Amino acid sequence: MHHHAQRTHTDAPHTGTVTWRTAAQATLHCLTGCAIGEVLGMVIGTSIGLQDAVTVVLSIALAFVFGYTLTMRGVLRSGVPFRRALTVAFAADTVSIAVMELVDNAVIVALPGAMEAGLTSALFWLALAGSLAVAFVVTTPVNRAMIGRGKGHAVVHAVH
Repeated sequence: MHHHAQRTHTDAPHTGTVTWRTAAQATLHCLTGCAIGEVLGMVIGTSIGLQDAVTVVLSIALAFVFGYTLTMRGVLRSGVPFRRALTVAFAADTVSIAVMELVDNAVIVALPGAMEAGLTSALFWLALAGSLAVAFVVTTPVNRAMIGRGKGHAVVHAVH
């Protein structure tokens, strides 16, 4: 699967017009790391009764950690040294993760009762899933614009 995603990204130009499919695949890659961190942070915060703001900060921190880690994994596999891989991950994912986290946490916080709902509540899980879906839709055009300028996920494919 990684090979297919890599081929699609490298087939697309890194400047100029970028397909929506390429942007969606880059956003899906970002969403994977963000979702792991976001869900883990929300589950930890909710299960141990952290304040809403602390839970959100924990979720955001973990989203960045998992997002960068997933990008670095592929870059390191291609033989790039650790420090360079870290730099590539920061360049590739920072804006995408930041936009995604801003949107999905804004949605969760705005939904009445979502942050207070327990782990056994459908509201908790639907709010979390819905917030990530909204974040995907909002972040995809951001990634498309960045890739078209040779930024964002285009940076990862420059080292593959």
